[in-house]
Amino acid sequence: MTMQTEPPAPFLQSSDTAVLFDGTCKLCNGWARFIIHYDHAHRIQLAAVQSPEGQELLRWAGLPLDKFNTIVLISNNKVSIRSEAMFEILGRLNAPWRWLTAARVVPAAMRDWMYDKIALNRYQLFGRYGSIHLPTADHDRRFLKENL
Repeated sequence: MTMQTEPPAPFLQSSDTAVLFDGTCKLCNGWARFIIHYDHAHRIQLAAVQSPEGQELLRWAGLPLDKFNTIVLISNNKVSIRSEAMFEILGRLNAPWRWLTAARVVPAAMRDWMYDKIALNRYQLFGRYGSIHLPTADHDRRFLKENL
């Protein structure tokens, strides 16, 4: 699902893309490491949902501040969640990852049902950190910072 939001997102310029992820989730951290590794053009910035920047962006998007059952992509004042956010991320990467967006032919309800099954059981399936854990950044602006 994608929705347009106004006023402009905090911390982001109009051309920026940010992904919010659960900083205590091992699966979510793996996905953030994947983005860092394969986003060679450095188009995607990251923030843990528990960080001040993540909390402010969640508030801006009208999303819950305390239940983190989805990955969130923000770009051009549009918010994408669940499977649509995953496809938006893959679409910003080079081949062969971009090719996976062909799976959008699967109906959104079916994609999101599968996404929700994994998201709601991610701690049991993949584990959890005791506190926020951020992967190692590959450049200075990879993670959003309040002073931007």
